[in-house]
Amino acid sequence: MRIVVTGREGQIARSLAALGPQMNVEIIPIGRPELDLVTPGSIMPALATARPDAIISAAAYTMVDKAETERDLAFAVNGIGAGAVAEAAARLGVPLLHLSTDYVFDGRKPTPYVETDRVGPICVYGASKIEGERRAEATVSDLAILRTAWVYSPYANNFLKTMLKLGETHDKLVVVADQLGCPTSAEDIARTLITVARRMVGDRDRRYRGIFHLAGAGEASWAEFAREIFSTAESFGRSPVEVVPITSDQYPSPVKRPANSRLSGEKLARIYGIALPDWRTSTRKVIETLLGCNHAQARSAHSGGRQ
Repeated sequence: MRIVVTGREGQIARSLAALGPQMNVEIIPIGRPELDLVTPGSIMPALATARPDAIISAAAYTMVDKAETERDLAFAVNGIGAGAVAEAAARLGVPLLHLSTDYVFDGRKPTPYVETDRVGPICVYGASKIEGERRAEATVSDLAILRTAWVYSPYANNFLKTMLKLGETHDKLVVVADQLGCPTSAEDIARTLITVARRMVGDRDRRYRGIFHLAGAGEASWAEFAREIFSTAESFGRSPVEVVPITSDQYPSPVKRPANSRLSGEKLARIYGIALPDWRTSTRKVIETLLGCNHAQARSAHSGGRQ
C-alpha cells in the first residue's frame, strides 16, 4: 500500500517515514516545493503523480504563538491548503486522513473531550485547524479526522526536546501547571495512522470514517510532563532538574491556551480496537532514543570499554 503524506519535516511525517518499512507500507512524503499548501494549485499535480492508495494530511502551520500575528498565513495553510488536499483526495478517489488538534476546544469542560463535543477555539491556531476540518468534511466523504495533542518525538521542535535542552544548562525551571492534556508520541500517532489507513482502504464501512481522538493514554499538566522528562533523563545520566509549577497567568505568552486539552480515546478503541500506550511509557522510549546512545557510551568509557 502506498500512503502519501503531506509534508516532509514535521514530527508525524518523519515518524511515518521511519515506521513505514517496519509495517510493510510505502510512505511517500511530499513537501515544498513540489507541494506547498500556500499554493493550492501545486497540490493536485503533486498528489496525483505520487499515485496514493490513501493520503495523510499532516502538513500544517503549527506555530501557535506566531499564528496570533500571522492569521492570514495560518488560515491559508491550515484552512485553504488543507481544503485543497481534501479536494485532491476526492478527485483521486482515495481515503483522506486529516490531522487536527485538541486546540479546537475552549478548555472549559471539566472532563476529557469526546468527538461530539462542541468546538470553540480560543486562539487563531485552533480556529485555523477547525477551518481545515470543515473544508475537508465539505469536500470528501471518504474521510477520517484525527485530533491529537501535545505531540513529541525525536524529531523537529517539541516540548520534550526543549526540556532536555534547557536541562543541560539549568537546575531549576518554571513550568505551567494549570493546563491539562495528553502527551502523545508521534510514533504512536504514526502507527495508528497506518492502521487506520489500511482499514479505510480495505473496508468501506462508514463507521471507520468520521472524527476520532488520537492521544496518549493518561493525562498530565505541562509541569508533570516536565517532571517525568527530567526524572527519566536522570536514569540516563543527566543531572536532576527541579520543576517549579506556575499558573498560566504567570507565564508570558501572546496566546491563550485551553486549560483542559484532554482527549478521550474511547471511540478509537471501540471502532478500531486501538488504544495508545500510557504517555509515560512512550516518553521513556523517546528519551531512550535521544539519550540512550550517549548513556551507553559513557558507561562503556567509565568501565574502560569492558562489556
